[in-house]
Amino acid sequence: MSAAAARFSPAGAISGELAVPGDKSISHRAVMVASLCDDPVDVLGFGASADTLATVATMRALGVKIERPDDDVLRVHGVGLRGLQAPSGRIDVENAGTLMRLLPGILAGQMGEFVLDGDDSIRRRPMGRIAGPLAEMGVALETTDGCPPVRMHVSGQVAPVTYRLPVASAQVKSCVLFAGLFAERGMTVVEEPVPTRDHTERMLRDAGVPVDRRPGRVAVSPVTRLQLDEVRVPGDFSSAAPFIVAATVVHGSGLTLRGVGINPTRTGLLTVMERMGARVGLFNRRLAGAEPVADVEVRPAELVATEIEPELVPALIDELPLVALLACFARGETTIRGAGELRVKESDRIDTVVAALNAVGGHVEALEDGFRIRGVPARLRGGSVDAAGDHRVAMLGAVAGVCSQHGVDVRGSDALGVSFPDFSERLAGVTG
Repeated sequence: MSAAAARFSPAGAISGELAVPGDKSISHRAVMVASLCDDPVDVLGFGASADTLATVATMRALGVKIERPDDDVLRVHGVGLRGLQAPSGRIDVENAGTLMRLLPGILAGQMGEFVLDGDDSIRRRPMGRIAGPLAEMGVALETTDGCPPVRMHVSGQVAPVTYRLPVASAQVKSCVLFAGLFAERGMTVVEEPVPTRDHTERMLRDAGVPVDRRPGRVAVSPVTRLQLDEVRVPGDFSSAAPFIVAATVVHGSGLTLRGVGINPTRTGLLTVMERMGARVGLFNRRLAGAEPVADVEVRPAELVATEIEPELVPALIDELPLVALLACFARGETTIRGAGELRVKESDRIDTVVAALNAVGGHVEALEDGFRIRGVPARLRGGSVDAAGDHRVAMLGAVAGVCSQHGVDVRGSDALGVSFPDFSERLAGVTG
């Protein structure tokens, strides 16, 4: 990342209508699952970003032809369930953590040697959490002190497993379920202590995989082929979240976001905001393929503090920095616990969020696994925020800027391109 900087000035209101890019998590999965189908698959509403385009480049490197007739449309010419080819060099996942953790499950069923690598941030990501269950399935991962680069020498032989997640993680769950597609016989079962995002299960079921979902567990049976005609990607809830938060905090706002994915495993932010007294309404509910979608209307509100329990964290893990920002404007003290996973994101997202919010006038304390925030129901002072190479922290700084008295300079604002390349332009379009 370069040291690009951007200034986000105070807003008089956040108003109008807005559409956000296609869901990043679903876009990753759509490209990967479509690549394993026997026939071409159209991906409509693809959320193009540095991370998702890294997945496109990776699947191309593995022998998949992918056309992009429009910015948000892909045509993926799948090579079949076991048709991926080992490239001559390393696979560069760049900064895409989802790709790094899901792809080994797919490669488990292929033939040959694969080496996965990425940028400096990726090389700090712990891979033991997928190496463990894959080893139980007979698939060995070689790492460097538990982190990437990752080397896999695979023969396509996979044993089914029943695996209980020690830590709630949709990425680990998805990796194991993908590997389970290649098992010789028997179901692969993942037990999870609390529900995590279920985009993989929904898409696999759409592709013809026998998926058995029950409270606390999900299982897949092996298949010989996948079949999808198209994948419709809804608007990314995590990309909508900064606008929802800004319109809640800035007086005089009135904002509508169209076609946003409201998968209940992703919308914990709405649960928290309701507790805090926010005015957010969902209208025109419908389905986009296997995913629920709605239009979101937001009005300003006076907020009160709350406590966020660990069980809720998986449903709002990406939005926790924004929850901490909301808590700065709420009456009382807000506590967030059970979010230790934030320490192994693109940055140590607990420390970087605390530093960012305190730098602009917040009163935020780092806990080992979360935050304690003392709210002051007034605009933040403003100042300067270091994104630390983390796109979520860059968005946090931007929203803090429009909600502040004097504005916020975000250093490393180019990190926004990881998930939302034109975020600044879209924010300016609804800022009065």
